[in-house]
Amino acid sequence: MSAPAVAVVGERRMMPRWVRAVGHRLLGVWAAIALLYLFVPIVVIVVFSFNEPGSVIKGKWKTAAYNYQWGRFSLDAWKHPFKDPGLRDAFVLSLKVALLAVVISTILGTMMALSLVKYRFTGKGLVNTLLVLPLTMPEVVMGFSLLTLFVAFNWSRGFVTIVIAHVMFCVSYVATTVKARIRGFDWRLEEAAQDLGATPWRTFRKVTLPIIAPGVLAASLLTFALSLDDFIITLLNAGKEQTFPIKIWNTKRSSIPPQINVFGTMILLASVTLAGIGMFVGRRRERALAAAS
Repeated sequence: MSAPAVAVVGERRMMPRWVRAVGHRLLGVWAAIALLYLFVPIVVIVVFSFNEPGSVIKGKWKTAAYNYQWGRFSLDAWKHPFKDPGLRDAFVLSLKVALLAVVISTILGTMMALSLVKYRFTGKGLVNTLLVLPLTMPEVVMGFSLLTLFVAFNWSRGFVTIVIAHVMFCVSYVATTVKARIRGFDWRLEEAAQDLGATPWRTFRKVTLPIIAPGVLAASLLTFALSLDDFIITLLNAGKEQTFPIKIWNTKRSSIPPQINVFGTMILLASVTLAGIGMFVGRRRERALAAAS
């Protein structure tokens, strides 16, 4: 054992046990504070979805327009989540945009990731650099750049421009995520399949895609959440269309209905369910591979 290593071991042995115990306790406290910071806003959203905002005035219950303070427990917002037609239409529009953006960006991003990892070509480094730019660029810069492009081509802003804008930044997330998944991919599996007579498309469908599917699924879920949540880029390129975040921004000037919290809770439950299904499928697949080996 070298002298520095002996010194380090000696220092660890000289450290009192109570110091290490305090260090572990402090680490646990900091972890609890971080988790509390992350989850308290989510808990507030869920709790206030069961709120009927208001107060008692002259012996009568008066409903308030803003869902900022706790009034009393109520299931009215859950019984009538689509009470506000404008909020409902905005939520449906956001779902349409997110689904379409996910499908397009997943296909393009996966093909880009496969090309960048599998092949060597001129300009590969430049493509990798351009791929990272949307991840590091401020949203207001990208949104204004796309706005300038649409105005230069005299395109009326609306549903199509929102989808284009979302695909622009979602492709980078998909390509980066899938690249990390296929970094250690054994390309000899594809060669073996083609040697056995499989066509390139059949090889991709039967060999490559099942192996990289967890990475593609993770990228799809990530981009769906980002598209559904985006505000700045969408605001600059939406025209007269109002997605769910824009509708909330415009609504807050006059009222904050509990239905907003209901929609947020629905999205949270859907996300947790999808994540749970993904973990369950992944564990079953790992057990199947372990049993087969």
